[in-house]
Amino acid sequence: MIKKEWPGLKAFSFAKINLGLEVLFRREDGYHEIRTLFQTVNFHDDLEFSLAPVGEISLEGNEPSIAWDETNLVFKAASLLKEKYLPDFGIRIKVNKKIPVGSGLGGGSSNAAVTLLALNYLWNLNLTLPALLELARSLGADVAYFLTGGLCLGEGRGDLISPLRELPPLNCLLFWPEYSISTAMIYNFYDLRAALTKKDQPSRILEFLERRRLRILENELEAIVFEVHPELKKVKEVLLEEEPLLAAVSGTGSALYALFLDKEKAEKALALISRWGKAILTETLPREYYRPLLL
Repeated sequence: MIKKEWPGLKAFSFAKINLGLEVLFRREDGYHEIRTLFQTVNFHDDLEFSLAPVGEISLEGNEPSIAWDETNLVFKAASLLKEKYLPDFGIRIKVNKKIPVGSGLGGGSSNAAVTLLALNYLWNLNLTLPALLELARSLGADVAYFLTGGLCLGEGRGDLISPLRELPPLNCLLFWPEYSISTAMIYNFYDLRAALTKKDQPSRILEFLERRRLRILENELEAIVFEVHPELKKVKEVLLEEEPLLAAVSGTGSALYALFLDKEKAEKALALISRWGKAILTETLPREYYRPLLL
């Protein structure tokens, strides 16, 4: 049993990129059936959890554009566990945001997944991974992935997760502009375009699973993102000049990434694109090193 004076814990909440994304069809529930490859990267928000009197859930964060109330995924994750399992304590949560909002890097979903993991430990719930995955899927499409990390195939809404054999660690350049992009808007535009132009094509993701070649992958939503924000296409063109293994929009944007074997090429690309927005150089994070919680 956890003692009341236990101070809590700190957690890293890592970002993800989509190495490929294919939209299969629009489902009857309004979501889209997709196929994607998730990959964690070593770029994270920082969360702090402290036990509180029973029934209390408080949430605060440093990003003024985010609602730190009951509509927040972190608050929803804590409330879900509290209502379902009636823990002996409440919780106070502080979030230091670094992952940009509306960037396609999964910050909000990652925060929610880490909250499930942290409270499972602090509230001594002893939930298994399958039980946590079921809870994660009820919170949002990408949340389940962040319980696993590394390289994974995502199917369904992106919530059916299959861990894959890892890629070697790669230099990862992340770029994002000052603005965010609405996921719903990109999918709506995609639906309008797909109704007129989409044709059945072989899956590049399934081909990757056989041949393990990054260069064949693409994000089917990227063309829509570039139509809405053509300046992002120019950034990608600059990245491609440095011959990355793969460069693409992550999810529905606004972030782009490029993967390099050669760190010098990655550093050169970083210098070239920094004038268009925020850019950092990090690395991919294999599942072996995916450790969200600092106990």
